[in-house]
Amino acid sequence: MTHGSSRPPGFEEAVNLRQKVRATGMDPDYWYAVEEVRNIKPGTVVEVIFWKRSIALFRATDGLFHAMDNRCAHRQLKLSIGAVEGCRLVCAYHGWKYDPDGKLAEAAHELPERGLPDVSIRTYPVKVRYGLVWLFPGDPALAEVRRIPEIPELEGPGRWACVPLNFTWSAHHSMVIDNVSDFSHAWLHRRYRPFVGAQLTRCETIGDNVHVDYDTSVGRGRISGLFVDHKRVDTNSMKLCYEYPYQWSNTDGWIKHWLFVLPINERTTRAFFLFYFKSLKIPLVPVRIPRFAMDMVMRISNRILIAPLLCQDGFALEAEQEGYEQHWDARTLEFNRVVPAFQHVTVRKWQEYLEREKKAAMPGPEPAVAEVA
Repeated sequence: MTHGSSRPPGFEEAVNLRQKVRATGMDPDYWYAVEEVRNIKPGTVVEVIFWKRSIALFRATDGLFHAMDNRCAHRQLKLSIGAVEGCRLVCAYHGWKYDPDGKLAEAAHELPERGLPDVSIRTYPVKVRYGLVWLFPGDPALAEVRRIPEIPELEGPGRWACVPLNFTWSAHHSMVIDNVSDFSHAWLHRRYRPFVGAQLTRCETIGDNVHVDYDTSVGRGRISGLFVDHKRVDTNSMKLCYEYPYQWSNTDGWIKHWLFVLPINERTTRAFFLFYFKSLKIPLVPVRIPRFAMDMVMRISNRILIAPLLCQDGFALEAEQEGYEQHWDARTLEFNRVVPAFQHVTVRKWQEYLEREKKAAMPGPEPAVAEVA
């Protein structure tokens, strides 16, 4: 019997893998996609949230991006409801102005004789890549050690066409990761048929990565299948990987995607998708779509094919979240072994982060007192 009125347990109280993973955050010592570049114009500021932590992301009038804790040091108002002046972020209440390094630089009101207080707001490393804004919410000393995933197909003059897609779903981030590599849910997508008849041939955990192979017919939709050159591309198998905290897939080196999740809280996740193709063909004829036209084709494809397909996933994930919250102690019935493989990695990485934080918070040894002769 399930407890429909009680709340799911926290990480420490969880008694099985499913309960454990649904309470995890994500290790902040990685780069996370937080917004599409095109959505933030110069001179604007937005709020982004990484695992319950509110961060003000702003774009100075020179086009450069900066990020800092989303609070004014004065009255703790969110800076994201303020404004951008040049390269400074300005609080909406008293006009306190912060430089990109988080240091208070000016106030719009008269100050006492002692002048401007010496205060700074925590800042975060920010980068721009693949049409996305990336933020490093963890230890800034590790920002250059941990790298944003390398996607050579999306760089340089011969880059493949790619137009990002993003969604905000009322579901835990682990549910999103489970979904994208669990091909046992083809029934959900029977209208679009992105994969058919999937047979799992590999599921192997190597370090923080879970490698998955399927024998499956890819791109067989009534409309989408017309754009795939099945004579040139082997669309009978797909490789996937949960490369913590990211996920990717590869079909014969021609059809690829990356997924970057942004964990907001236990029941909310933003998902950024990059789908890219080496080439597509003109329907009904064996002629490739010219590269100059591929960006336009991808925009249309995102709108009429890929986004509706992913909205089906969003519908199922939000329903799964509701179901879990109502029946969190129901018996676990999982038949695809890739799902617990992902969950074990997610739980382990969160546990390792919590242990690092606990160790860092422990007081050090008392300094030795020298004897005085």
